[in-house]
Amino acid sequence: MIGVPMPNPRDSIIANLNQQLEQYFGAGKSVQEIASGVSNEKEGPISSTRSNKLKAARDKEAPKLLELAEAGKTVIEAAKEMGMDAKRARLIARENSIKFPGPP
Repeated sequence: MIGVPMPNPRDSIIANLNQQLEQYFGAGKSVQEIASGVSNEKEGPISSTRSNKLKAARDKEAPKLLELAEAGKTVIEAAKEMGMDAKRARLIARENSIKFPGPP
């Protein structure tokens, strides 16, 4: 009606949820903890088939990049020699714990 304040929808949702919780626990049910992995939850960044394929391709390039790092090349020099962008070379190095001499 006009002039009557409307009830807060959040309050009604909370009251309904509390009522459902009381019914659930009042029926003798208890909280169950689901082991990790059973619910198909994944830890860390989202993983997909495409990202797995890209990671596999980068892993194939890692040995050559490690070889160049051990030869004393910088990231930029190694990337040029392998014909890739320096950003990709840095990503491969970070994923495979490859340390390059000189500036990054």
